[in-house]
Amino acid sequence: MRTPHLLTLSMLAAFGAGSAHGESLRCAVGSVAEGDSRLAVLYKCGEPLARDGACAPVHYAGSLRRVPEPFASSLVPCVPTEEWLYERGPGNLVAMVRFRSGKVQSIQYGHVPR
Repeated sequence: MRTPHLLTLSMLAAFGAGSAHGESLRCAVGSVAEGDSRLAVLYKCGEPLARDGACAPVHYAGSLRRVPEPFASSLVPCVPTEEWLYERGPGNLVAMVRFRSGKVQSIQYGHVPR
């Protein structure tokens, strides 16, 4: 009687664990996932087709309000962000890798820069 319950619980746990992960990007040397460093992405995927960087504004904890000037630039540092674009060849969507503070924050497919 316990076996069906254990099987059901293990299936639910596996499904829940799989849905918690973000996108990954398969490259020539390995796969890249959220949390990987820029160095790991360069090693696994090579140089991107294009890259862009900016300094994202800092917000108050738990709100959407930005920290106002002059505090934002002098007392509270901005958060460095970068976006790298990978062209993956014919029949594949482009991949946009977004970094925040030097780590992969997200990977999106099919979003071409405007």
